[in-house]
Amino acid sequence: MAPGGYEAVLLDIEGTTTPISYVHDELFPYVAENVADFLATRWDEPEVQTHVRAIAEQANRDVEAGIAAATGVILDGPQADSADEVRRKVLSNIEWQMKEDRKIGALKGLQGYMWKFGYEGGQLRGAMYPDAVEAMKHWTGAGRKVYIYSSGSVEAQKLIFGYTDHGSLLEYISGYYDTKVGSKVESPSYAAIARDIGQSPGRILFVSDNINEIRAADKAGMQTVVSIRPGNAPVGECEFCKSSDFMDIPL
Repeated sequence: MAPGGYEAVLLDIEGTTTPISYVHDELFPYVAENVADFLATRWDEPEVQTHVRAIAEQANRDVEAGIAAATGVILDGPQADSADEVRRKVLSNIEWQMKEDRKIGALKGLQGYMWKFGYEGGQLRGAMYPDAVEAMKHWTGAGRKVYIYSSGSVEAQKLIFGYTDHGSLLEYISGYYDTKVGSKVESPSYAAIARDIGQSPGRILFVSDNINEIRAADKAGMQTVVSIRPGNAPVGECEFCKSSDFMDIPL
């Protein structure tokens, strides 16, 4: 059934508002190519140390879980690793987690912090589909509120929409959600977002390229549209509405 009568729009980013290639061809390589120098030059900064500790603690949990690629980091106590050892081990953990494209909060936090400098310095610009930009303006102009739900951190979401190839789009976005609210493929996450927005799930439209996310949102009672974009994984025949031009989505 075609969507309609919704009061809020919840948007995915990668493969929905933004080409899937942008994340993998621009954002991830920026971190991979700069993380070693970034840690070396900014190591003593308090915020960097906060991210380092989060990654180290995640690495130790991974070691306890028996993940062979993880490298344990001893941060405290008489047997603590030296600063050079901590930096080497943290860098090793970052590299393998990025290679595996892990959706881990500690990694996402550091990536988002690094992207901040890339956006502010002009090395990065958020790539947006023109119809997604126009639709965001159309929805808000019609009194609908727009929200973002992505596996990337809220901070990273604000950067990608704050520094886009269409200028800042922050004025069109009423709120942001990341995986702190829950997994994107589990329906309770969408129910929690609906409660936070203050709308019944049936009055919210969720748009994503990921069919498993669409199914989870549908199970929670949201209206849904599958984003069809170049480079997205094919979804085949399904019971959900599809769109390659968001301006065609009815209000």
